[in-house]
Amino acid sequence: MKILDSKQKLLVIIGPTAVGKTKLSIEMAKRYNGEIISGDSMQIYRGMDIGTAKIKKVEMEGIPHYLIDIKEPFENFSVAEFQHLVRAKIEEIAKKGKLPIIVGGTGLYIQSVIYDYQFSDVPGDESYRLMLEDRVQKIGNEALYKELLEVDPGSASQIHPNNIRRVIRALEIFHLTGKTMQEFQSIQQPDLLYKTAIVGLSMEREKLYERINYRVDLMMEEGLIEEVNGLYQQGLRDCQSIQAIGYKEIYAYLEGKVTLEEAVTNLKQNSRRYAKRQLTWFRNKMEVTWFDMTNVEDTSKKITEISRCIEGKLQVKSNTY
Repeated sequence: MKILDSKQKLLVIIGPTAVGKTKLSIEMAKRYNGEIISGDSMQIYRGMDIGTAKIKKVEMEGIPHYLIDIKEPFENFSVAEFQHLVRAKIEEIAKKGKLPIIVGGTGLYIQSVIYDYQFSDVPGDESYRLMLEDRVQKIGNEALYKELLEVDPGSASQIHPNNIRRVIRALEIFHLTGKTMQEFQSIQQPDLLYKTAIVGLSMEREKLYERINYRVDLMMEEGLIEEVNGLYQQGLRDCQSIQAIGYKEIYAYLEGKVTLEEAVTNLKQNSRRYAKRQLTWFRNKMEVTWFDMTNVEDTSKKITEISRCIEGKLQVKSNTY
């Protein structure tokens, strides 16, 4: 995709899980006549609502949302496909005279959209790739994934062990360049494709972890076990979708590997670790204006502060004045 001559305005709202991105995104969409694109790599799957904390229809308040429920749980989904779909949706929203807003926590996916990364520019070695494909048939997905962990732990943390296509691609890049995927991307020095305001929400660790633990308890009350069991009964096993946090832990319980209490404990722990990784990624990979949401007693004051940042970066006006 070519770099836009006149850069389209784009608002991106990022932050760790449970920090409050959804509520803020609705408020900003109403203020700036926006429509929302999900930047979450797991909310694309139908039937995976509770475990992904997918926004409910009533919570949307009439604001259109995109890239939610577009895939079946047995289908794979790549960064390149996400990049293509989101860029097309940004253009579609802009043509309606509205402000595109990406909201989510999957850093690599969002980064691939807003920067001029050309996946076709990354070198390839078909013979090496075929060799890896042959090896995975002999040693299995997990063994090849462990090899990636050794040479490129950064990419491995962003890739599901069963998404073998991406595992092989990351190994192929390292084989050809001697650099990790992130190192290779960094030397490309990509430019922002859009006139972008990136708003990041943060929170003191203790409070964020409390919110994450509460969210997991709420998921259990809302029927997470039943939701995951529905996928389990469909025979879904080695799929990209069920490697998601919230699903792999309950799968372990359904398979009798852990008790329910252990599964919930693991889910909370993995969610907290994921939040930490999210924050590390965003702080190292993007130019973000951060807002601390720890002690927001006056919500309207904080929203005004965030709005001023957005208006300054994008030269847009709030329709609430």
